[in-house]
Amino acid sequence: QVQLVESGGGLVQVGGSLRLSCAASGTIFSTDVMAWYRQPPGKARELVTSITYGGKTWYESSVNGRFTISRDNAKNTMYLHMNNLRPEDTAVYFCNLGRQFYDATSNFWGQGTQVTVSS
Repeated sequence: QVQLVESGGGLVQVGGSLRLSCAASGTIFSTDVMAWYRQPPGKARELVTSITYGGKTWYESSVNGRFTISRDNAKNTMYLHMNNLRPEDTAVYFCNLGRQFYDATSNFWGQGTQVTVSS
C-alpha cells in the first residue's frame, strides 16, 4: 500500500506562486507514475501534470509554461511549482500515484489540498 500526503496549498493573489508537496510512504516502484490532479468547484477532477520515475513529464495545455512538476525519488516526494496563478487554477489539488501491473492499474490518492487564487 502507498500513502500520499499533500501540503502547501493556500490563498494567493492572481499572478502569485505556490509550491505543493506530496510525500509518499510505502513501497514505490520505478514503474510508478506520479501525478497532480485538481478538482475545481462544481467540476470533475482533471489531470494537470504527471511525471515518471525517470523524470519524463506531461502537462495539460493550460498550465504548460506556468507549472513545473518534479520528483525526488530519494525522498519519495513530488512537488508542483505553480507560477503566474490564475483564478481558474482555484481547485482542490490531489496527489496521485498510478501503478500498472499487467493490464490492471491501481491508483493511490492523497487527501487533497485547497488552492485558492483571488483576483
